[in-house]
Amino acid sequence: MTIHLILGGARSGKSSFAEKQAVQYETSVKSHIYYLATAQSLDGEMSARIKQHQLQRPRHWPLIESPIELANALKNIIAKHQSEHKETMTVLVDCLTLWLSNCLCSTRNHCWQQEKQLLLELLSQYKQSSEINLLFVSNEVGHGIVPMGELSRDFVDQAGWLHQEIAAIASQVDFIMAGIPLTLKSKEHK
Repeated sequence: MTIHLILGGARSGKSSFAEKQAVQYETSVKSHIYYLATAQSLDGEMSARIKQHQLQRPRHWPLIESPIELANALKNIIAKHQSEHKETMTVLVDCLTLWLSNCLCSTRNHCWQQEKQLLLELLSQYKQSSEINLLFVSNEVGHGIVPMGELSRDFVDQAGWLHQEIAAIASQVDFIMAGIPLTLKSKEHK
């Protein structure tokens, strides 16, 4: 399994960069691309953002929406793909911080810790598979001041810990600033 973590601020170009990486997998190794979205259309502004993202990516990529049960959605995509295809697969997950927000605001008890653990276990389970590429997009929120509210502080803490855990197992980590990728970790330079 290849894990590529793509971090950046809001409107940094991280989603566009991730989509370009997916296109490279699609053309160079004939990988099937799946787009797993964690956003929820809860207001007009978010609906417009979602529509813009949909317009900029290829229409033939299957879209799976999973605002909370990310590990379960990934597991189902992998199982379905492996039962129908022999080719490599790539899943672009956009984005981890929306998933985190959805879990933290969920009415389910301990939602975040359970869902995070399920994701990390799934990544461990499939880490030997060379037929799976995962592109994780996430907002880097740790560059500002410590937020005042408890939920905001918890969000920043949890996002930072999640990024550290995924970066530790990722083969590639890029930080996108002003549309320019800065490689933090690569296969060549672990």
